[in-house]
Amino acid sequence: MDLKQFITIVPDWPNEGVLFKDITTLMDNGEAYRYATDQIVKYAEEKQIDLVVGPEARGFIIGCPVSYALGVGFAPVRKEGKLPRETIKASYGKEYGQDALTIHKDAIKPGQRVLITDDLLATGGTILATIELVEKLGGVVAGIAFLIELSYLDGKEKLGGYDTLSLMKF
Repeated sequence: MDLKQFITIVPDWPNEGVLFKDITTLMDNGEAYRYATDQIVKYAEEKQIDLVVGPEARGFIIGCPVSYALGVGFAPVRKEGKLPRETIKASYGKEYGQDALTIHKDAIKPGQRVLITDDLLATGGTILATIELVEKLGGVVAGIAFLIELSYLDGKEKLGGYDTLSLMKF
């Protein structure tokens, strides 16, 4: 299935000159959403995943159906101050300053094989912070899966040797 046909390109959003890749038109098509999820599940099965981790909010949209299909848990990564129990934090640079992501301190057991999911790989900052959190807790990043990779931003190169799957590249 050509998933690109289900992505709507929105010009000049959120800023002038940006061609935003809107995944909601993929998600509201049950057949396309299922197909994309199934492709990530297939990839994850080969990696013998114990847990799926995704950064808010679109990482939840991708990761939760994958974790359900695999019969494994899902651990959310959220902005600072959003998780109710003890957390660990990883900071990362954004275009206009710093941001931070957190995960519950008990979300990952040492040695667990983790699949990280998100909708889009751009510059890699969010995913690098998520990798840092997983590894701080002793998890093993077995794979990283995206619906979309913006290959012209070189985010994959910044991820180094981590195994990745991108269902679409722009």
